[in-house]
Amino acid sequence: MVTAMNVSNEVRQLLQPYDFEMSQDMRPFLEEYWTASFLIALIYLLLIVVGQNYMRARKGFSLQWPLMLWSFCLAVFSVLGAVRTWGYMGTVLLRGGLKQTVCFSDYIEHSTIKFWSCLFLLSKIVELGDTAFIILRKRPLIFVHWYHHSTVLVFTSFSYKNKVPSGGWFMTMNFGVHAVMYTYYTLKAAKVKSPRLLPMLITSLQILQMIVGTIVGLLSYTWRQERGCHTTAEHFFWSLVLYTTYFILFAHFFRQTYIRPKVTAKAKSQ
Repeated sequence: MVTAMNVSNEVRQLLQPYDFEMSQDMRPFLEEYWTASFLIALIYLLLIVVGQNYMRARKGFSLQWPLMLWSFCLAVFSVLGAVRTWGYMGTVLLRGGLKQTVCFSDYIEHSTIKFWSCLFLLSKIVELGDTAFIILRKRPLIFVHWYHHSTVLVFTSFSYKNKVPSGGWFMTMNFGVHAVMYTYYTLKAAKVKSPRLLPMLITSLQILQMIVGTIVGLLSYTWRQERGCHTTAEHFFWSLVLYTTYFILFAHFFRQTYIRPKVTAKAKSQ
């Protein structure tokens, strides 16, 4: 029988961390002050109101080059994070099976995962800057955007504090989707023509992420009685609530953006 410890040892031997991934661990600090995420989210929402009021009587800024640089940096970061976390999670999955990645916390103590999970959490704060570009450029700020940004920050901090193994999939999938999304944003800011289906693909990946996240949450709750399987009822409840609302909002956005215009255009042509 393959145990969590055996799998962890095998993975440690296969995937040696880089020197920079063995830097000082910020986990104790981030765990202690995880509730600060609520304050950051509240300030973020207040700044949205202030920013929109400030820009109401003003002309929107172009900000092409700052936006291009911003998106490019986040794209590079997301690609690197996706390569490292997908490589690690994929190895654990192949060596020990799905349950090892969903239930057992041994793998999250690996230097690679500790390093990237720390940066992942901090990146949720940095990504709030996306909204500043929307407001300063006077682009439509939709509900799903600010709701997703603020709640993901709080939920990521909550999961990080509880060291829930299933959160590894949340991080890994998010890195992958953002690698594609911010690459598209970079091309769009640079006014480089990209495939027309790319935005639709990104939204589809976001919806798929919510479906897989819900399945992972259900599996972790189902296996919670097994010895060594670590999850909490609170984490399961909030993950289910958030993944459900994300799925509904992104599915609605997909319909309104990609399906309804085609139906309307077809009806007019007839």
